[in-house]
Amino acid sequence: MDHKAQILARLDAIGAALDSTGEALALLALGSVGVETDRIDAYSDLDFFAIVKPNRKPLFMANLDWMAAPIAYSFQNTDDGHKVLYEDGIFAEFAIFEPRELSAIPFAPGRLVWQADEFDAALVTPSVRTPYKYALDWVLGEALTNLYVGMGRHRRGETLAALRLIQHHAVNQVMRLAMYIEPDHPDKRDPFADERRFEQRFPGLADQLPGMMQGYHGNTESARAILAFLDAHFEINAAIKARILELCEGG
Repeated sequence: MDHKAQILARLDAIGAALDSTGEALALLALGSVGVETDRIDAYSDLDFFAIVKPNRKPLFMANLDWMAAPIAYSFQNTDDGHKVLYEDGIFAEFAIFEPRELSAIPFAPGRLVWQADEFDAALVTPSVRTPYKYALDWVLGEALTNLYVGMGRHRRGETLAALRLIQHHAVNQVMRLAMYIEPDHPDKRDPFADERRFEQRFPGLADQLPGMMQGYHGNTESARAILAFLDAHFEINAAIKARILELCEGG
């Protein structure tokens, strides 16, 4: 059985196990195992909500027998769920909710794998989320000041702190600028994680990312690359550009 068939079969088994408890209401598959099963590959895992009857959530949180196969490792990562590695290598990340909780939970559209007769499927229809477009001046300001402060910390000898500002925070702003310079592929977008499938959404910009993230000993080179990108595509303030370049001098 290939991986796609294996994880979809595991979901069906979990649904059957939930049904057999008499205390569950539905199993909602999310992500690549939800409404986008064409994206399933050898690295896909299980992402789902188990929806249970009122006041039954603690029982399902405490006892994972309903997971339908032997578990090698698990830990409770939130108040609502666990991350689990099955003995056969399937990985799962899930949350357990009671119906009254669903209206306050942000989630993307999913696929009902199983539901009890009395379950109202309208409860798992999420509110529409539209992509937030950050104001250009704000994003540019964040990127430039991340570079400026980051290079100051680099020159002070705080290499790790500098890396976080330059190669993480400033690059986050570069990602937000992508929509201003390259056509998006919104069908590839993850509404909760901009970095997911970024290479497929913005291939041109993705090709430049290695130069912007050159590792622990590459803060200066990364800062130069990010600044050059900003300068090539946008009108940036000459004073802070000059100061960042001064800080980059001498490594």
